[in-house]
Amino acid sequence: KAMVTAAEYGHNSWDLLVQVDQREGDETMKFKIRVKGDLHIGGLMLKLVEKIKAPQDWSDHALWWEQKNSWLLKTHWTLDKYGVQADAALRFTPQHKALCLVLPNMKTIRLTVTFSAVVFKAVVEICRALNIRRSEELSLLKPMDDSKKKKKKDKGKEEAEDDIIDMDNISGPAGTGLYSKTMTATYDPESGTPASATSLWFGENPLTASQPNVPPDELAKMFQPLSMEDKAAINAGWLDSSSSLMEQGIQENDRLLLRFKYHCFFDLNPKYDAVRITQLYEQARWSILLEEIECTEEEMLMFASLQEDITDIPKLEDTLKLYRPKRLLRTFKDYWFVFRDTSISYYKNKESANGEPIEQLHLRGCEVVPDVNVTEKKFGIKLLLPVADGMNEVYIRCENETQYAKWKAACILASKGKTMAYSSYRTEVKNIQSFLQMKSLAPPPGQASPDVDSMEMNAECFVSPRYTKKYKAKQLTTRILEAHQNISQLSLMDAKMRFIQAWQSLPEFGITYYIVRFRGCKKDEILGVSNNRLIRIDMSTRLPLTTWRFANMKQWNVNWEIRQVAIEFDQNVWVAFTCQSCDCRVVHEYIGGYIFLSTRAKDQNETLDEELFRKLTGGQE
Repeated sequence: KAMVTAAEYGHNSWDLLVQVDQREGDETMKFKIRVKGDLHIGGLMLKLVEKIKAPQDWSDHALWWEQKNSWLLKTHWTLDKYGVQADAALRFTPQHKALCLVLPNMKTIRLTVTFSAVVFKAVVEICRALNIRRSEELSLLKPMDDSKKKKKKDKGKEEAEDDIIDMDNISGPAGTGLYSKTMTATYDPESGTPASATSLWFGENPLTASQPNVPPDELAKMFQPLSMEDKAAINAGWLDSSSSLMEQGIQENDRLLLRFKYHCFFDLNPKYDAVRITQLYEQARWSILLEEIECTEEEMLMFASLQEDITDIPKLEDTLKLYRPKRLLRTFKDYWFVFRDTSISYYKNKESANGEPIEQLHLRGCEVVPDVNVTEKKFGIKLLLPVADGMNEVYIRCENETQYAKWKAACILASKGKTMAYSSYRTEVKNIQSFLQMKSLAPPPGQASPDVDSMEMNAECFVSPRYTKKYKAKQLTTRILEAHQNISQLSLMDAKMRFIQAWQSLPEFGITYYIVRFRGCKKDEILGVSNNRLIRIDMSTRLPLTTWRFANMKQWNVNWEIRQVAIEFDQNVWVAFTCQSCDCRVVHEYIGGYIFLSTRAKDQNETLDEELFRKLTGGQE
């Protein structure tokens, strides 16, 4: 080591240890840097980068102070001003890191998100990447880990990596997402899927597709009867909007739930909100299937019948033969075909169906021409697809009547822009089959009756486990189909909207429960927070005792020393409580958030008064 002169080693300079986080998988390095208290943070980062000598873009890196659990983001501040001394352990680490988010539709995505800006901003980034408007209605919730919920966890504790959709590959890190005001997605009003130009940048969208319902036995495993106390414990997990992920102990690749937190949905518009509406519908559907919200039997059947329109989109996939006269393909050749929504994709074989298709045929507006000779067992479908200069011909050949009926019915509906979710799909299949039977004089061996049973709905999937115990599948089917008659003409998007509206009219809708102790009381009680009122609920009878409306609220504050929330209403009514099931900050933020959302106006553009949100929800400790 070179000798250091005494002057250089003066009283006011010292060694600071900084750990440098590389990209995932790389070694972490530690550096000793000689500093003085008047060095500013920007200067320290400069010294550090010079010392690292690794050519890479360090612009996203910033300094994180472990012991103080805080970012040093004010680059003009000096070490002295921040109070950084020789015992400080600093980390030079990326501000954006990967996060696993479980969406309301139970799909998990991985997305790079800011760990240094406040969570409110992180949610804005996430929603931009997912194309969800009005991000202020959503937030991040920590999943429950205690033994009560273990049953739920076992199923997907270590979710297979390939089940996680890596959004960064699709859209770039959050904040650079697919979503831009100038490029508004246009959605087909009938099906709610992106119109074809949009699908180019939206692709097969895992975010607007409703998930197939899980089989009853899996649903039963996920199901946990929840008491109000359980609900209160879950609701304790909302992250603080006004501090960063890193400050709340969230690590890279941690799993959080993205959920609609505030139950007042501003301007739901099928034109722009395909993802928002689908995810909201999914959150509503799961809350009903898992009985997180109570509803009557009649309501449960109504929800089931609406889901049947939405979720039960049969996905056809099979090996069929294809022939394209205008291409070099002169003969029929086997391919693996997948029919989804209103388009057909075909692949070399079943194994390659996870990758890109050889071609995707969009059937909206196409002509469907039968190419059939029953006696010769020829079951073909000729598709004439509209292109700029006329029509493209595609011939598809099926194995037998049943396959033909299912595929042809799907093609006919798709040509009108409808999916197989429409109740008319089954009717169409039956019509085609009976028409073929009239043409053939004898039923072919082994295929005596049309195979419609295999397409019957699985009624138990649409109701919560309690009803599958109470009724036989046949009874459920009949009752759901009866309820379905009133709504069979709804489009996919309308059915989702109707479902959301029905959910909103349930008495328990949008009430979040917390266990509190009111000032001067000896026992715990339950506080319900909703979008327009607070409800005091008796712990043993579960009945509401008092309701206070936000409209009559004059002011509220938190005494951070004794962790007590105090609220003043009109006519000199004071309410004060401490929170037993969570930090009082969580309840304080909920109340402030709802008051903030009530200030939104129709004519406002979508820029939010973030300052006001911070004022109403932040609670200065």
